[in-house]
Amino acid sequence: MRNVAANLYKTNENHRLMANAIITLRIMPESPDVNLKHIQAEAEKKIDTFVGKHQEKQFEVKPVAFGLKSLDIHFMMNEDLGSPDGVAEDIATLEGVQSAEITNVTRAMG
Repeated sequence: MRNVAANLYKTNENHRLMANAIITLRIMPESPDVNLKHIQAEAEKKIDTFVGKHQEKQFEVKPVAFGLKSLDIHFMMNEDLGSPDGVAEDIATLEGVQSAEITNVTRAMG
């Protein structure tokens, strides 16, 4: 078993092991009247296109002020996919979305 673990963590000049990252993406709607369920469904499609449909996602609605609520989406991705900023920019173009930004990136352990 020790040799398997040692081989798993070997790197060379052309290859390095990538880890998973946990991403938090915050979506702010244009107004309290925007349908967050619809935005969630459309954003999930865009995230699935980027990370794959089988990655777990968690959705969290948070009150902001005066009836306005944000939608936080937590998802895991492999670091070798690159930056998730493009997904946030794509989601920001959805109808009813004021802004979408990556608010947290954490390297997953284990």
